[in-house]
Amino acid sequence: MQLYTPIEIEQLQENEDLPYFIQILEWVKNFLGKPHPHLGRPGAVCPFVPYSLRSNSIRLAVIRTKDLYPEQIENIVRRYRDIFLETDVKEQELKISKAFLLIFPDIHIEEASEIIDSVQQKLKPWFVESGLMIGEFHKRNQSPGLHNPNFRPLRSPVPLLAIRFMVEADLPFLQSPADPHLRIRYLEAYLKRFGHKFTDENRFKAAYQALALAKEEVEAENLVSY
Repeated sequence: MQLYTPIEIEQLQENEDLPYFIQILEWVKNFLGKPHPHLGRPGAVCPFVPYSLRSNSIRLAVIRTKDLYPEQIENIVRRYRDIFLETDVKEQELKISKAFLLIFPDIHIEEASEIIDSVQQKLKPWFVESGLMIGEFHKRNQSPGLHNPNFRPLRSPVPLLAIRFMVEADLPFLQSPADPHLRIRYLEAYLKRFGHKFTDENRFKAAYQALALAKEEVEAENLVSY
């Protein structure tokens, strides 16, 4: 369960996982941490990455999964969730800059969509209800960008899962599931986390409206089933 910060990775020697750490750090710095012409808005692809790098707030782990079942991978990721919540935020860090990147070099590109995506989808409700977000990254990720549907911001050179704290701006990701039951779980967790400290009144209203709509959909489903 070893995690390394960018500074610690720079000091690593004779570590078999070092090439993966270097590859992902370069991707974080040169893709996530910088503007992109197809992003559809100004600023870095991930607006929190530049500060996370400056404050050394990102921690990376390489997870070997050869001969592991998906359930075993899920259990490993669950343990990293616990570690994330138990790890204190250092003085120079901001909560929003803290992130874990779990790298899975043994998962082949042909399997990434199935394994990485399924683990993320299965664990996301549990993470969201803990005030966290978990994101899936791999070369064939088809998730579109929020500001440009033709942009693919979740493509990484090696399959990985990213863990971070939920922020107000995550609302679009939490009101997007087609399943209204899942939407209710996400939106209730979101409002529980930010309900008394919203900085954007429009997001507050939008979240409540989305929750009310999801509840109406569930109610309509129940009426049809009778």
